[in-house]
Amino acid sequence: MPQPVLLFGTGRAAHGGFPLARIAAVRPVVLVDASAPAWARPHLSGHLTADPAREAETAETAARFAARHPVAGVLTWSREHLAVAARAAARLGLPGLPYESAAACADPAALRTLLVRHRVAPAGPQDTEGPLVSAETVVLDDEVRITALTRTSPLRHSVHAHDALLHNRFLRQTVERAVRALGLTHTVAHVGLRLTERGPRVTGVAPYLPGDLIPWLVERATGVDLVAVALALACGAVVDVTPTRQRAAAIRFADMAGRRASREYWVVEGEDVLECERALGAA
Repeated sequence: MPQPVLLFGTGRAAHGGFPLARIAAVRPVVLVDASAPAWARPHLSGHLTADPAREAETAETAARFAARHPVAGVLTWSREHLAVAARAAARLGLPGLPYESAAACADPAALRTLLVRHRVAPAGPQDTEGPLVSAETVVLDDEVRITALTRTSPLRHSVHAHDALLHNRFLRQTVERAVRALGLTHTVAHVGLRLTERGPRVTGVAPYLPGDLIPWLVERATGVDLVAVALALACGAVVDVTPTRQRAAAIRFADMAGRRASREYWVVEGEDVLECERALGAA
């Protein structure tokens, strides 16, 4: 049987269900968290009860488990669990974010301070106009690869393998500088940007798999499996980010008045974004 991975936090069902099911089909998944939600239990091979706020104790719990059952890697896609996951990975000698980087990304104020210190422009109150996009990024040693761009509008996301913004040098430079400023290594990262008249402005950086089924959109549009990439990086394995598809994919969410745990949605794919938009409009 393959060695298990430790997953710190499941996130909401609407966000974590897709990657969790994918990973559980490849490796046993042991959850490290205060409790295991009912929707996640069918995909778990074990649960270590621990309070993520007590980082040292939680890392020690993970270490005791790993002493009896060798662990392949440590994963999280939860901002609340970033720091403790980084601490546990370091404690086990496994790949992971530097603790300082994880802690900064978990704290919006600290993240903004680091960006400003490294002359990366964060979005401010005056940056309210312009398209919202996110760069779905893979950091490999010193290489920063943007595998796809997600365009976001109210209740919608879309990804196109041939998005012209992929060739925008100012956008690419902003993403690379943000990654360097935060000291990110060996991770999947979701870098949010607003494209203003003054240039790209960083709205946030999440060094883990994004939610809202964005990994599914990226895979359907480009063939790059971000879930497999995140798992491989966590386990210290070779990753493949070579595109194998040249299509578009999109998702539209129903307005559920903020009840994101049970959001309804429609997903489509096509030759381009316009075809996807027409299909979503008819859904």
